[in-house]
Amino acid sequence: MEKKTLAEMEQALTDSKARQRLVSLFDEDSFVEIDKFVSPDGETAGVITGYGLVEGAPVYAFSQDITVKGGAMCKASAAKITKMYDLAVKNGAPVVGIYDSKGGNIAEGAATLKAYADMAGAAAKLSGVVPQISLVAGVCGGAAAMTACMADFVVMTEAAEFFMTAPFVAADGNAEGAGTAANAMKSGTAAIVAKDDAKAIAEVKKLIGILPSNNLELSGNDYFSENDVEITDGLTGLDMIKAIADKESVTELYAGFGSASVVALGSLSWRTAGFVSASDKLTAADSAKIARFVSFCDAFSIPVVTILDCEGFDGSVAAELAGSVRDTAKLAQAYMSATTAKVTVITGKAYGAAYCAFAPASDMVIALENAVISAAAPKAAVIFLKGDELNGTNEAQLIADYEATEASPFALAAQGNVDRIIEAYETRDAVLSAVEMLSSKRVDSPKRKHINFVY
Repeated sequence: MEKKTLAEMEQALTDSKARQRLVSLFDEDSFVEIDKFVSPDGETAGVITGYGLVEGAPVYAFSQDITVKGGAMCKASAAKITKMYDLAVKNGAPVVGIYDSKGGNIAEGAATLKAYADMAGAAAKLSGVVPQISLVAGVCGGAAAMTACMADFVVMTEAAEFFMTAPFVAADGNAEGAGTAANAMKSGTAAIVAKDDAKAIAEVKKLIGILPSNNLELSGNDYFSENDVEITDGLTGLDMIKAIADKESVTELYAGFGSASVVALGSLSWRTAGFVSASDKLTAADSAKIARFVSFCDAFSIPVVTILDCEGFDGSVAAELAGSVRDTAKLAQAYMSATTAKVTVITGKAYGAAYCAFAPASDMVIALENAVISAAAPKAAVIFLKGDELNGTNEAQLIADYEATEASPFALAAQGNVDRIIEAYETRDAVLSAVEMLSSKRVDSPKRKHINFVY
């Protein structure tokens, strides 16, 4: 093998797209590469590792280099990556992994399996300790995909490939869309899909900028300005979240997964907050999306603000056969077990299990004055409670009367189940006041290893 000079090796490393991605990620002139000359066989390993500042915060990162033996995972690559994880946990800093590799180094045989196992084990050890973000910028398959998906958030470029089994070798054929970024968004695997490397890196930087460095720090920033959007009746979903949060601070996650819900990160008067909007009837995808997001927020003590205008959960036979009880329990358990600050704002409907899953677990329940909170849909409740009074012409009036009395937020407030009743324009101030009031919340949980989460 021809021996390369130091200058030649450094030039090759400098020219690689993998290194360029890292330089783009980190603040100007802050990236420091380490283990540059770690080599399994005289050639450079197929991954670049280092540290620096991202939006002023210390971050450790690695970037697979597909130009070096296809970015193949090997013992040397695993050693470099696991060192990043070790440094991150010791210093309480986030980890960003940039994936672009054709697979493992088959020539190393069983050692390749050990390399993947070491990498996955290191990622699991950090879960809930420091934020982890995976940027899939090329091919990421098999064991590498498993580890990448263990991160808190996966960001993908539109042209990237992400799969457990390569679609072209799958036993049931190469289904359209398999392994694509579009499918990763639809299946809830990817939190964000961006057009290209530059936009994907910008999304990663935005996440780093708003997240805490570790689970012992509070997060926040002063990058955003006060919101001047007027909040009116009928504002829901992402629009309501953007109206409550600081101006231009909201990053929606998993937008293509679960159409009846929205989860997003944003800030409230500098303080980072997680926002959830639940509307219509929640599906299994909605429950899974919300549950994982709330669990993430809880791990890093990020307050959760929930906007509730929801009739309940998908009640179709297909949903029941697929295990909808499990999905509902998954969501409720995430809320009930989370000890971070939780504020629920009921802006419209809150029926049955939807109310029970969200509101009772909250530290503060706020309702708009025209909200409708009922053990069942008002029509069903009227049929059950006043069936003997129905005569075919008075149904609408009976429902309206029920909503105005027994299903009004005032009825719930009388029982202590709603803490504040407000007009729509007061929503932002009410939420901000509640989150600030709960900023010092402390909870002593029963001694246990962890909750047995419903999956």
